[in-house]
Amino acid sequence: MTSNLCAELESCMTTETAIPEPTPEQAALFARVRRMMLIAGLTTALAICAVLIAVGYRLFKSEGRAPEQASGVTATLPKGARIVSTSVAGDRLVITLDVAGVTEIRTFDAHTLRPAGRLKFANEP
Repeated sequence: MTSNLCAELESCMTTETAIPEPTPEQAALFARVRRMMLIAGLTTALAICAVLIAVGYRLFKSEGRAPEQASGVTATLPKGARIVSTSVAGDRLVITLDVAGVTEIRTFDAHTLRPAGRLKFANEP
């Protein structure tokens, strides 16, 4: 009795389920799915590379040094000058002055508050 059971178990364990060959339509479908998965994988890898490049660019754009912090900076204005407006344009602080009826624009670096430029407007005689 036990020998019959062992013989049946051995025959069940040694036989494997055969996988049928796919039909031509199924093979074509498998090829299309593989191709679409390859395209999706490459697109994902390209997107991840683009994000890493953008992050790296931002990190190394500052050339590896911390920006100087401005503290306690005093800008002197000419006597009788009046500040008309202030604004920020990119990395610049823009101040419009009225100096005795003449308009003047002064720009400063927003990070260090160092003067970056001066523009005077005058009327033609």
